Amino acid sequence: MASTIQHDQAAPAGGEDDATPFVHHFINGVRHLPGVDRWGEVCNPSTGAQVAAVPFASVADVDAAVHDARRAFAEWSQWSALKRARVMFRFKELVEAHIDELARLISSEHGKVLLDAKGEVQRGLEVVEFCCGIPHLMKGEYSDSVATVIDSYSLRQPVGVAVGITPFNFPIMVPLWMLAPAIACGNAFILKPSEKDPSPAVRLAELLVEAGAPPGVLNVLHGDKVAVEALITHPQVDAVSFVGSTPIARSIYATAAAHDKRVQAMGGAKNHLVVMPDADLDQAADALIGAAYGSAGERCMAISVAVPVGDATADALVARLAARVRALRIGPSLAEGMDMGPLVTAAHYDRVKGYIDLGVDEGAQLVVDGRDFHSDAAGSEHGFFMGGSLFDHVTTSMRIYQEEIFGPVLCVVRAATFEEALGMANAHEFGNGVSIYTRDGDAAREFVSRVQVGMVGVNVPIPVPLAFYSFGGWKASAFGDHNQHGMDGVRFYTRVKTVTQRWPKGVREGSDFVMPTLK
Repeated sequence: MASTIQHDQAAPAGGEDDATPFVHHFINGVRHLPGVDRWGEVCNPSTGAQVAAVPFASVADVDAAVHDARRAFAEWSQWSALKRARVMFRFKELVEAHIDELARLISSEHGKVLLDAKGEVQRGLEVVEFCCGIPHLMKGEYSDSVATVIDSYSLRQPVGVAVGITPFNFPIMVPLWMLAPAIACGNAFILKPSEKDPSPAVRLAELLVEAGAPPGVLNVLHGDKVAVEALITHPQVDAVSFVGSTPIARSIYATAAAHDKRVQAMGGAKNHLVVMPDADLDQAADALIGAAYGSAGERCMAISVAVPVGDATADALVARLAARVRALRIGPSLAEGMDMGPLVTAAHYDRVKGYIDLGVDEGAQLVVDGRDFHSDAAGSEHGFFMGGSLFDHVTTSMRIYQEEIFGPVLCVVRAATFEEALGMANAHEFGNGVSIYTRDGDAAREFVSRVQVGMVGVNVPIPVPLAFYSFGGWKASAFGDHNQHGMDGVRFYTRVKTVTQRWPKGVREGSDFVMPTLK
């Protein structure tokens, strides 16, 4: 199958003779493009040029996709867990075989460099691998003779039609975190990817059909707020999973829950990395560079706050960081040897630049200024490039500390003591990820025990759990009782049914008007 970014049908793109191909929806196993009244632009961030148009689904489009998913669920949910696992195995093999193609799609529409894009696909595949064990993961419990001739057992059964609303920063990894456990558990799934980089999601759906999943088990529907509201309130949708900003996560959680949906909604982050005086500072600096500036800082698990303990530690760390930030190799996402590509859109570039301007106005020391970076690569003159920025002497009262910037900006907030550093992470609105760099096992253990954050690293800069554990933050970083992937993913996409059974021996004992008790 060809990449979904190339199509015959075209959309207006500004000029009388200029036309741009549409990225299609994917419904009932085929690309689908109904009448389009509204659409958005898909740009190549490295050039700034529009490369496609993405249709925005109407309420009627949503209704058709949901009913198609409901039809597919009726069949798919009756497949044995082993048969579904075999589809997941084939899906995994197909994604691996197409990893270069998928990585190029990601890089072309998102802007992250190819090596990072391949890493994203691989981390998503780890969840698919985990879900290949679904016959074991969905096993219930059995108790023999809980009372005289009475047995009890539990079953895990799929919830029905699940919806996933995913962010622009991981157009394949986060969808795989959602759709793999949902589909492996026997549900049908509707994916609403970001309109900024929609093509990778459609390609995944094509590969799942090629792997043997019935048409309609995975539908991809593009859109904006109209589509989202229609999906999360639709009476035939049973579960909603979301990853994005905290205000939207909070709104989706409240709205979908009010419409009787099961909901997991992951929000924003402000991840701290505490550097103790005994830490290996070169190791800590290298870790911070990758964690803060990788993918241009457009990660919910990016480290955006460094907290060195003690001024001597801070001075030495900032000196190391500044040299490394200035040496970042920044260029087109498909170019070889780049550390960082462009930001995803011009609007996002303006947003990040606005935060750097704000930090200067607030009185933070801008050690490295990335605002004036310009790519000298041919064809990239209008790309959305920004260099790395480094602030020192940031305080907890500043907005650049309090709010999620989501760009290549690292804030250094100095702490006098371990307790002060720990208190910063605990007091912050967000509780997604945190890390500590130290050689002291006692300090690390104390930190892990007391920090009020969902994912913790010790000498690990980005503490994203592996697929057989679950991903999720605390406080304003997550809403709902279940995290992403791991056993929480299986629990979220299944419901427990408990059966109490008795097979009487033919002796009639009469009616019993009291609550059953153990005998």
